[in-house]
Amino acid sequence: MGLLFHNHLHDEFGTWPLAYIPYGGADFGEIAAVARQVGDGDDADFYRAWVEAGDRLVAEAETCATAGHDDSARELLLRASAYYATAYHPLYGSPVDPRLIAAFDKQVAAFDAGLAIGDTPVKAPRIPFEDTTLPGYLIPAPGHENSVRPLIVFTNGYDATITDMYFASAVAALRRGYHCLLFDGPGQGEMLYKQNMPMRPDWEVVVRAVIDHVIASPIVDPERIVLSGWSLGGYLAPRAASGEHRLAAVVADPGQWSVAAGTRALGAAFGLSPEVLDDPLSMNAQDADAIMAAVQSDPSLRWKIVARGFWVNGASDIRELFAEMNAYTLDEVGERISCPVVVTAAESDALARGAGTFGDRLGDTVTLIPFTDAEGAGGHCEMGNRTLLNRRVLDRLDELLARTP
Repeated sequence: MGLLFHNHLHDEFGTWPLAYIPYGGADFGEIAAVARQVGDGDDADFYRAWVEAGDRLVAEAETCATAGHDDSARELLLRASAYYATAYHPLYGSPVDPRLIAAFDKQVAAFDAGLAIGDTPVKAPRIPFEDTTLPGYLIPAPGHENSVRPLIVFTNGYDATITDMYFASAVAALRRGYHCLLFDGPGQGEMLYKQNMPMRPDWEVVVRAVIDHVIASPIVDPERIVLSGWSLGGYLAPRAASGEHRLAAVVADPGQWSVAAGTRALGAAFGLSPEVLDDPLSMNAQDADAIMAAVQSDPSLRWKIVARGFWVNGASDIRELFAEMNAYTLDEVGERISCPVVVTAAESDALARGAGTFGDRLGDTVTLIPFTDAEGAGGHCEMGNRTLLNRRVLDRLDELLARTP
């Protein structure tokens, strides 16, 4: 039994929205009610309960809109979007489960409908990228819809969605007067679910396309564009800053200098030699089978490595996944980062263990902001106290950008 849900993975996914409560993305009573409905049920029960919760909110939103209660309708639709996003996480994997697509479509429809309500509907530009387009949302700060303001571009990581990023980060930034741009890149959201485009390590190519598209907006201050990434975005954002130099600052939550180092440590724990870690495609069948047997026996590892890792990275087996992850390091490019870097490090977040490398390699351009278990912010991405994370990070950005009222 976890905090609210019986199943460990269900508890991990189902308690994410707790972090969104201060920003209107959830209510505790609704989450607890979903947990009771799921009980000791399976992934189908988890999916059904969250979708039904989202459907109830959408139905109420429609009633509110008909009665002219636009503020209530907007709030309900946006919160419904977060519940739909929660529903399908246990269904990750390839081939894509049609239930995932159905919930994702509901998520996007609710999010779009919510953002469309108000005096200044949010723009949802398609961002040209190679031979396709990326979904994006340019959201102006309330009260400054026609003003030139600093912009924070938010980038996701392995499995969060635009809706998650909106509630976890953007709402707080909007309240501070920052314009915000949210987007899906390769391996994320629509780009993974519908376009089957896997993740890529050279995030500077992705962010360059985003900046090219948004920098000409009449409300964006081109000298004050920040890139902020959370979870795997704590690698992707600084990687982008190593090759995209129009950024005024970058935020890595948590700072990850080398994702490859973590993958190599996992391989070493399974007994792989340094030679095989350098060239995972040379892994023999016996070692590969032993690793996969261990992974398949652990539901959490199975989801993270097979359901998510293989799918997001476009890998067909453990050899390909380990080989792909070797490219996720700043060792050869990190010193090219020319803007200030804000790095978070939560006490019990395993992904934050290498956060201090940024200061070691980049010196006083780095601000390291620690978070502790005692503060309730020691977990991954400070999800137990996201308001503290946002307050400290935005305070530092205010200072770095010398923001004027």
